[in-house]
Amino acid sequence: MRPIEAVIARAIWDVDLGRLPTWRVHLTRAARVLHAVLNDLGDGQLTLRAMRLVYTTLLSLVPLLALSFSVLKGFGVHNQIEPLLANLLAPLGERGPELTATIIGFVENMQVGVLGSLGLALLLYTVVSLIQKIESAFNYVWHTTQTRSIGQRFGNYLSVIMVGPVLLFAAMGLSASLMNAELVQRLFEVEAVAAFVSAAGRIVPWLLVVGAFAFVYAFVPSTRVRLVPALVGASLAAFLWQLVGWAFASVVVSSVKYTAIYSGFAIVLVLMIWVYLSWLILLFGAAVSFYVQHPEYVAPHRQEATLSSRLKERIALLLMARIARDHVAGGPPGTTERLAGWLGVPMDVIGGVLDALEASELLLRTSGEPAGYVPSRALDRMPVGDVLDAVRRAEETAYLSSERLPPDREVDALLDELERAREQALGERNLRDLGSANR
Repeated sequence: MRPIEAVIARAIWDVDLGRLPTWRVHLTRAARVLHAVLNDLGDGQLTLRAMRLVYTTLLSLVPLLALSFSVLKGFGVHNQIEPLLANLLAPLGERGPELTATIIGFVENMQVGVLGSLGLALLLYTVVSLIQKIESAFNYVWHTTQTRSIGQRFGNYLSVIMVGPVLLFAAMGLSASLMNAELVQRLFEVEAVAAFVSAAGRIVPWLLVVGAFAFVYAFVPSTRVRLVPALVGASLAAFLWQLVGWAFASVVVSSVKYTAIYSGFAIVLVLMIWVYLSWLILLFGAAVSFYVQHPEYVAPHRQEATLSSRLKERIALLLMARIARDHVAGGPPGTTERLAGWLGVPMDVIGGVLDALEASELLLRTSGEPAGYVPSRALDRMPVGDVLDAVRRAEETAYLSSERLPPDREVDALLDELERAREQALGERNLRDLGSANR
């Protein structure tokens, strides 16, 4: 272990939280969460996913704005897109207004109404594909393998794309109307009120960014995200976004080296760097939210969950028994988070086992959000042996299975004998036997 790692371990990991004062307990837990997130960054997966989103964002930016522009145009507030985009590109310095005007020009020239059915379908696909890749990146951060169905994606995503901008700009318009009201203007004449409004004017932009980030953290992952963890991650991400934006505008954009080396491509390069940093900060905040909500994942080193065959079989039987008992008792379907909490293990430990049981048609995933699991058929029609077979054969493919291995008479005879012994031991036991057993 390197000296700096040893110091960090002694400072935040090799301590007994029960013997520390309250303020040091909170400080140590925050340091552990930050250390875990930095470990994730060092692992490289967050940076790779941020880079992947850069390409998708640049490809989908104009179609996304075109859809929002078309909806907002019907409400007469489409002119608000340009100032909002200008604020997002403000860290690009003098190049920001130029790039904003270029993008708005593309959007205004794209007439959604004359694209035709195929063109409109491709436009919608491009936009939904962007949000799908964003969802995939956030699902990785949240250690969940669940994905939304195609219907849920189109319904949820398009509702946000179509309705979200209308609500956002309607709120902005209402706020502007209130600020211009005669009563409010009279209140501004009071010195204390004017000072308060001036201070709020500096804080409100940051709060709006926090609210936008918290909404993304709560809505995008295919799992339930609690409000407090989402706000914690959003607050830190918003602070970093403002800080990095200021540094980016002061250091990177003001440098003349990019223009001298890349000439006309400098603006594209600067935009790509800023989009990459924005996504990396957003994923960083999502990781903070995840560790705040799931402190059981906080560890000195990032560890991938690996299960032995014996452990997979035991977890599969425990899960099926719990789901069967809940089904018999008429309880709610067990979600990944609830089942993992019951077993006392991280969610990604049981994710692969649940996928194997679902692929073997032993479980069905409900359409709710977050999705739950219920038996796929009557419990007395699901032999216990099928549960064991599901996890034993989960990773086999047509190109790599036991049938493709060379035959051996002695080995095959031994395996057949073991299989007959297992069938004899299990007999006709099924999931109803497990479901009716005492908890």
